[in-house]
Amino acid sequence: MSDQTKIPAEQRTEFGKGAARRIRRADKIPAVLYGRGTEPVHVTLPGHATMMALKIQNAVLTLDLDGEERLALAKDVQRDPIKRTIEHVDLVVVRKGEKVVVDVAVHVEGEAAPDTFVNLEYPAIAVETEATHIPESFVVSVEGKEPGFQILAGDVELPEGVTLVTDPEELVVHVSKALSEEALEAELAEAEAEAGIEHEESEDAEAEAAAGAEGAEEKTEE
Repeated sequence: MSDQTKIPAEQRTEFGKGAARRIRRADKIPAVLYGRGTEPVHVTLPGHATMMALKIQNAVLTLDLDGEERLALAKDVQRDPIKRTIEHVDLVVVRKGEKVVVDVAVHVEGEAAPDTFVNLEYPAIAVETEATHIPESFVVSVEGKEPGFQILAGDVELPEGVTLVTDPEELVVHVSKALSEEALEAELAEAEAEAGIEHEESEDAEAEAAAGAEGAEEKTEE
């Protein structure tokens, strides 16, 4: 279930890219707090503490803002595409007992039967749950399963109080027969042909083809 980490927050009045860079240089993170019919509140959060708290998907934070505690769900975390540092956080105000809709990751455990391939078609499913009791993930098992085995969204076991929002017929996990190396190469060649990709022959291949042609001519002359 989601943790509630207490984080000190400071209201900010500076905006724009320059202000955001100054905030990050001070090891803080710009964020916005909105919801419940109130005007958005722009805040800064401590860098390290926030980064640690947001390692958990759908983290619920207890913000200490001007001496008042507010529960907030991390709705969107923007990260630097290279450094993966947190650039900005969108937070939604929630209350204890309030229901929210969130995406929760699906994890596959176990070893399927030999010569099979496990496809995770839907890495997360949407559920409705209490804001302070959000599951960290759902686990499904493929132990010993043969090709053709499927797990639909409706087959995923949910804790009490959690309701499925994703279409229950949505395919989440599928076990298929593993392709041989030859089949993989043929599939790749077909995909490349459909995409119009042509490979130029290497110099070695051209030389071998030329040598073969010369050998054929010599035999014909004999």
